[in-house]
Amino acid sequence: MVPCTLRVIYGDTDQMGVVYYANYLRWFEAGRAQFLRVKGVSYHDFERVLGLMLPVSEAGVTYRSPARYDDLVVVEASLAEVRRVSARFTYRVVRGETLLATGFTVHACVDREGRIRRLPPEFLAQLCAGEAISTDGR
Repeated sequence: MVPCTLRVIYGDTDQMGVVYYANYLRWFEAGRAQFLRVKGVSYHDFERVLGLMLPVSEAGVTYRSPARYDDLVVVEASLAEVRRVSARFTYRVVRGETLLATGFTVHACVDREGRIRRLPPEFLAQLCAGEAISTDGR
């Protein structure tokens, strides 16, 4: 699990004063980017050098408690599962001890033309180091 601390800005909230539901997906992206950085992976280099991308193919969020303007929240990102051509990340969003939301994203590995490709072994080795993940040869 890799933590990413974020401050809720006014623009993240809706008319009711709580964080707009779709912003949790943006926070998941921030958490995932921090996870990659901590693992020594540059997503920019992944795209530029390897010519590969990891678009989201599936996402889900379960909301538990609202976040509000100026809250300090922590997005905890983990790599949960790796397959030959995809990776599944899970997330927890917390404010102190309060669980605000949980969720996941699944990412397919594709080339610049959008064709599905295997995740590169060297990339997987960096991502999986020290993680308790499920692997599947599919």
